[in-house]
Amino acid sequence: MDAKARNYLLQHREALEKDIKTSYIMDHMIGDGVLTVSEEEEVKNESTQQRRAAMLIKMILKKNNYSYVSFYNALLHEGYKDLAALLHGGLPVISSSNGKDSVGGITSYVRTVLCEGGVPQRPVVFVTRKKLVNAIQQRLYRLNGEPGWVTVHGMAGCGKSVLAAEAVRDHCLLEGCFPGGVHWVSVGKQDKAGLLMKLQNLCARLDQDESFSQRLPLNIEEAKDRLRILMLRKYPRSLLILDDVWDPWVLKAFDNQCQILLTTRDKSVTDSVMGPKYVVAVESGLGKEKGLEILSLFVNMKKADLPEEAHSIIKECKGSPLVVSLIGALLRDFPNRWEYYLRQLQNKQFKRIRKSSSYDYEALDEAMSISVEMLRENSKNYYTDLSILQKDVKVPTKVFCVLWDMETEEVEDKLQEFVNKSLLFCDRNGKSFCYYLHDLQVDFLTEKNRSKLQDLHKKLITQFRKHRQLHALSSDQEDCMYWYNFLAYHMANANMHKELCALMFSLDWIKAKTELVGPAHLIHEFVEYRHILDEKDCAVSENFQAFLSLNGHLLGRQPFPNIVQLGLCEPETSEVYQQAKLQAKQEVDNGVLYLEWINKKNTKNLSCLVVRPHTDAVYHACFSEDGHRIASCGADKTLQVFKAETGEKLLEIKAHEDEVLCCAFSIDDKFIATCSVDKKVKIWNSITGELVHSYDEHSEQVNCLCFNHNSHHLLLATGSSDSLLKLWDLNQKHCRNTMFGHTSSVSHCRFSPDGELLASCSADGTVKLWGVKSANEMESINVKQFFLSSEEPQEDLEVIVKCCSWSSDGSRIMVAAKHKILLFDIHTSGLLTEIHTNHHSAIQYCDFSPHHHLAVVALSHNCVELWNMDSGLKVADCRGHLSWVHCVMFSPDGSSFLTSSDDQTIRLWETKKVCENSAIVLKQEIDVVFQEDEVMVLAVDNRRCLQLINGKTGQIDDLTEAQVSCCCLSPHLEYVAFGGSDGAIKILELLNSRIFQCTSGHQNPVRHIQFTADGKTLISSFDDSTIQVWNWQSEEYLFLQAHQEAVKDFKLLKNSRLLSWSFDGTVKVWNITTGKIEKDFDCHQDTVLSCDISPDATKFSSTSADKTAKIWSFDLISPLHELKGHRGCVRCSAFSGDSTLLATGDDNGEIRIWSVADGALLHSCAPVCEEEGAATHGGWVTDLCFSPDSKMLVSAGGYLKWWNVVTGESSQTFYTNGTNLKKIHVSSDFKTYVTVDNLGILYILQILE
Repeated sequence: MDAKARNYLLQHREALEKDIKTSYIMDHMIGDGVLTVSEEEEVKNESTQQRRAAMLIKMILKKNNYSYVSFYNALLHEGYKDLAALLHGGLPVISSSNGKDSVGGITSYVRTVLCEGGVPQRPVVFVTRKKLVNAIQQRLYRLNGEPGWVTVHGMAGCGKSVLAAEAVRDHCLLEGCFPGGVHWVSVGKQDKAGLLMKLQNLCARLDQDESFSQRLPLNIEEAKDRLRILMLRKYPRSLLILDDVWDPWVLKAFDNQCQILLTTRDKSVTDSVMGPKYVVAVESGLGKEKGLEILSLFVNMKKADLPEEAHSIIKECKGSPLVVSLIGALLRDFPNRWEYYLRQLQNKQFKRIRKSSSYDYEALDEAMSISVEMLRENSKNYYTDLSILQKDVKVPTKVFCVLWDMETEEVEDKLQEFVNKSLLFCDRNGKSFCYYLHDLQVDFLTEKNRSKLQDLHKKLITQFRKHRQLHALSSDQEDCMYWYNFLAYHMANANMHKELCALMFSLDWIKAKTELVGPAHLIHEFVEYRHILDEKDCAVSENFQAFLSLNGHLLGRQPFPNIVQLGLCEPETSEVYQQAKLQAKQEVDNGVLYLEWINKKNTKNLSCLVVRPHTDAVYHACFSEDGHRIASCGADKTLQVFKAETGEKLLEIKAHEDEVLCCAFSIDDKFIATCSVDKKVKIWNSITGELVHSYDEHSEQVNCLCFNHNSHHLLLATGSSDSLLKLWDLNQKHCRNTMFGHTSSVSHCRFSPDGELLASCSADGTVKLWGVKSANEMESINVKQFFLSSEEPQEDLEVIVKCCSWSSDGSRIMVAAKHKILLFDIHTSGLLTEIHTNHHSAIQYCDFSPHHHLAVVALSHNCVELWNMDSGLKVADCRGHLSWVHCVMFSPDGSSFLTSSDDQTIRLWETKKVCENSAIVLKQEIDVVFQEDEVMVLAVDNRRCLQLINGKTGQIDDLTEAQVSCCCLSPHLEYVAFGGSDGAIKILELLNSRIFQCTSGHQNPVRHIQFTADGKTLISSFDDSTIQVWNWQSEEYLFLQAHQEAVKDFKLLKNSRLLSWSFDGTVKVWNITTGKIEKDFDCHQDTVLSCDISPDATKFSSTSADKTAKIWSFDLISPLHELKGHRGCVRCSAFSGDSTLLATGDDNGEIRIWSVADGALLHSCAPVCEEEGAATHGGWVTDLCFSPDSKMLVSAGGYLKWWNVVTGESSQTFYTNGTNLKKIHVSSDFKTYVTVDNLGILYILQILE
């Protein structure tokens, strides 16, 4: 054995001896020919498990490299992946010529690759089908390292999965074509939530060291992007195997430049994806000779010696390997029953009624019924229990331990009996064995035991309650994920409605489940079981759905948010709030910090109409030109038309044979066009629902369509995954023009308002403009260039341009891609505006308002946003959908807009109401005075109205209207001062509304304003380098002018002194009585961003854009300490109450706590997180404040965070609706906090006691 391999064994010997069970490990090693039976006996003779493990390792140390590799593979097979990982670095290199195992001619390299990739093992009895295996391998070779698809298709039970697995058991193929490995995914029949779970599991498997991300992707778009990056950077030239694919839409999630082998019953599933495609048909199942070979292996006879009945049995099995295996397993136990089993098959005593099927199930049903009947009576009961298993779900042993009240070994023995009889399948790649049924076996059991299913589900739930406690489920338990994913499913099918509601209406359950798998599956369950949940309590159900809708984007992020704190932000009438309040009060007694949002109002439902016309996801919806009707289409293959005002259904049309992706009214409202995954475009009479035209000229699915705006000459444009655009004249039978130019799927198209141009978006990263008359390409805008970074080469970057929309005058076009909205000038193709939406969300759709500067945008985290395209500012958030929003569309007059979602609903929103709700919003420059038990807030709203808000009562007094840029309150709430962008400064006396106006004549915008402690003097700084001191009662002015650039801000000191800092890098101390500089500190080479004064008034801090902070003594010209280490601009600082600590915060979200005495770094409170470029604090750290006892710290940034100063750990996080908090105002007792987010929402928070 190599010295390196030997050292690894010795190094990890103790861990191996402690954990492994030798019996299963030795089975593999004996099979590999590296361990003898006598050696096995020697190991078994040891008295304890640990001694047996020690003996085995001692033997391996005396053997060669093959023994090491065999032992490593055995660990992987038996689920000891953590232990195998310890040995991975010591794997010796074994050449392919010498590395053959003794069984099956498979090299150790192949065993390792397939085991690590989750490829299923060979069946108990295996017969090779060389012709088909070679055909698959030839197609895989033809991929030649380039992205493409190899499809193995055939009827159910014909052995497609076994053939796919066998095709990659080839050393030369793997080494030459797929050196990056092979990754197997059992897909099956899935909805979107199920597919997301599969993708999350795959991403977790491929990124076990979390080198690319520390959290699971939260939606399919994000998962697709994560998978693309992993396959490109971590597993280049690898093969992805998708087993048992049912639906074409599933493949879109994997259509990202991978090499893919897939098995399916429907060879057309790849029609909707791009790239080279190769097909291998497995139509006939087993031939006669192969069937006889399987039987001979089961009964251990030569093929020539098989009785005559064997030939007839193969004929009755109709070529199904599954049926032949079932009969073979029976004959192995009862070798004299050939004639009996043949007679049973021919009699067809067990027949099921099926309305439609692509496969003759009779043979399977007979074989299954015979096999089950031959089981011992108690085994029959155990097998009946398997009727509740779902298709394509692998169930850990521990679940059966719970169900049957047995030890692990007993369960494995019982299930092995079913495996041996081909009644069940076993996967040994997990932590323990996992078991699953073939789809056809699930069908058989479901039909046979239909009347018992409810009781069987109930039995499982009863046993679960006996052996498991919800609050005690831990992620390190083998069966944990199964219960989190399927407990609600079993309760619903057990008709345990009360228990299901108790589960789903539990904050503990929501926390536990979303923490493990994210919110998507839970949201799916609320939709799936809505009919049950609404029965119990419709209001409570709505409470929880609203909670998930509002917070789904937070749940699943790392670190996981405190769900009780999120619940405390719900309306007080909500069940979620009441549960959260109860839990919070219990935890407060144990020292946990919670905040109450005391000025919150009941959540307003801004949508004026919610309809559920579809039974599946709604992909598109649009208004009629008169605004009275709405048409919608989706995954249920229908077109629906209903009244926009009431939701009353007008039409329901079974429009296509597959999902309908887009619909549009003609300009005269006479027609509705639809397009589909079935590649067809159809035109319908919008009143009668009659089919007017059907076009079938695209070669792949049609993604989008739109009508022009000329009612005298109707044209329809369509875009397809075949990368083509087509123009149709409704008076002609065939396409008028085909536009070539895009190199990938066309995702969206829109006519310009004047009808002269057609814009199209594509997955090739471009937007193209076409002349409608000529059908020629007029302009191409490379959107991809706006996403390039130095880290990612252009060829690796995938930018799908999702959507485009014209401004009402046709001079600008808005484009959506990834998380950006881009606005281009049509005449110059120049970029006018670039807006970044939420970094973790992809934009799904966008639409320009026909009469305003507003744009509505749908994001992948269930949210819809309104943006002002002139200012580039977000106007409003619209939350309410429970799942991904696919489409947004303004009404023709812009007064309303609709949204359609995966949650099967369409919501109608009033534009004005949405804007006004988010709209009487505050600017972020506020002033706060804490007085006894009162919190008074002075703020300016977007109507330019100055407001005085009582934080406790919510009373709002409108004081005056003015061009206000900043404002402040006098210390005793007698006066209000405000400055404007025109340089005007005024003081309002609150008692009698008398106004005093500054007459200094300064005309630059006022940036900061503050009263002195006695309220007699007002200090203000302007956009230039001036500070004004105004004794407003005596009308005396002083101007402090010495800074070379604009003053950033100032703070008042004692004894009529003032500290100011500037963009010029200096800090100055002024005497505001004389106007003279007393101290001048040249602090930084770059802008001084903030200063703080120590409570003992002996020191001050300065922070700068140069990424440093400094501590100064007022008595010295040089700094006491220069604090280095921040990787971004240091934006804020704060001294502790005892002047011994200084906290600093930077633009990367990092907070550092320093010792003032020696400048030593004590803690880094929020280590910088590089995940997807996101800052830990959700953005810049903009403000900091210590508690009076210096034990706690609160910080503002993307949200609010509280920190334990002693440990440097986070104590609580409060997520505001918006982000980019500028300042946090804190009461002297550190119990009340006030801030405003970038949406203009005011937060007055109080510590819960």
